[in-house]
Parts: sequence; structure tokens; C-alpha cells
Amino acid sequence: MDPRRWQARERARELARASLARGDALGWFEELYREAEGEFSKIPWADPEGHPLLVEWLATAPPPRPDARRALVVGCGLGEDSECLRRAGWDVTAFDVSPTAVEWCRKLHPQGADYTCADLFAPPSPWTDAFDLVFECYTLQALPPQLRPEACSSLRSFVRRGGGLLVVTRLRHADEDLGQLPWPLLAEELSLFATNGFQRRAWDILDSGPSDPPARHVRAFFQRDGLSFEPRSPFGAR
Repeated sequence: MDPRRWQARERARELARASLARGDALGWFEELYREAEGEFSKIPWADPEGHPLLVEWLATAPPPRPDARRALVVGCGLGEDSECLRRAGWDVTAFDVSPTAVEWCRKLHPQGADYTCADLFAPPSPWTDAFDLVFECYTLQALPPQLRPEACSSLRSFVRRGGGLLVVTRLRHADEDLGQLPWPLLAEELSLFATNGFQRRAWDILDSGPSDPPARHVRAFFQRDGLSFEPRSPFGAR
């Protein structure tokens, strides 16, 4: 691992431990972005090209339809994934809980996605049933396990009928220790998405061998049921 990325990850863990000890599961994100002072290498999950599993998915996914192209990026970080989606034809809204991250995004991508500050656990009410595609990458694994059911519920609430939810995260087996931040998810936790009108459409597991943290990833796609005559689904009517 690049020493700068290792240092950035260790600093994120320190900030997260202190924040959780104060009973604040989210405050450390703003601390990390503010402390970075605009230095890209101090954000451990930053990827200038966008996440490879999103890039690969976009290369084979159908292009969005003109009347079904609203996308939401959760925990947008520095906006790389948001801009990948925008270049693929999506009309992207992207949010992060950190005001500093959002301002950083706006400076990096002045003609890019619509970047806004919001809390996954108290999202704007107009976002309910509003998006044709929701993309979540690495937010869940940065949350303590006890908060994930509520986070999953919030994520699903953004998806309109016929729309889809694409999730990328690290994965662990039930007999593996939770380890340090980022905390990989169990398959059972991801199964929370495939309930109440959502169906799992894809489940791709990629294992790049042993690492710290574990490098086994899952890219899962869930689609919300739509009416048989639903015209707007970008993923095909059910």
C-alpha cells in the first residue's frame, strides 16, 4: 500500500475512534476533510478515476433513458464517482455529510454534478421516491453495524418505482472478525436491501487476495418493483 494512503487510513481510524467515543458516528468525516486542507492524498478512499467497480458497471449497463436519468450518489467524497455517472449520461445529485467535502467537490467540478450537504439519516423530503439510480460506495462500511439497518432503509427510500440501487462495499464472512475501520459487511446485512418490493438483480464478488483491510468486494444491484406498464425504468419494465 502507498505509504501516504496508509497514513491517511490510520488518521481516519483515529478520528473515527474519537468521534465514536463521543457518541457521534458521523462527525469525523468533516474533521478528516477539514484537516486535509485540500490535499487529495489525505483522503484514503479518493480515486481520481472513480471506483473501478462503478466504471466497469457503467461500461456494460444500458444508458439512461432521457425521461429516467436522475441519479443520486451517497457520501460523494471528492466527486469522482459522481462525475463518472454524469459523463455516462446521468443527471446527478451528490451529497455528503461534510460541508468541506461538498465545497471541495464544487471547486474540483464547477460544471459537474449538483453537490449538496445532507445527512443520510435525515435526508431532504423531496428525495423520497425521486431517483432512477442510487449509488452507494463505502458509506455503509464506515458506519457502526447497529446503524446500518436505518441507513439501508434511507437508501431504499430514495429509489423510485422501477429504479435501481447499486452498492459497492467490502464483504466479510460470518466467521471473520469485524476488524478495524472500514468494517466489511456481511451478506446478511446487504440482504436488507432485497425486501419490501426490491429484488436483487446482480451480485458480483471480486477477491483480490489478502490485505488489510480485506479486499474482497461485492457489487450488488437491487431493483425496485415497478408496474408492468411502468414507462420510465431505465433498467427495463417488470
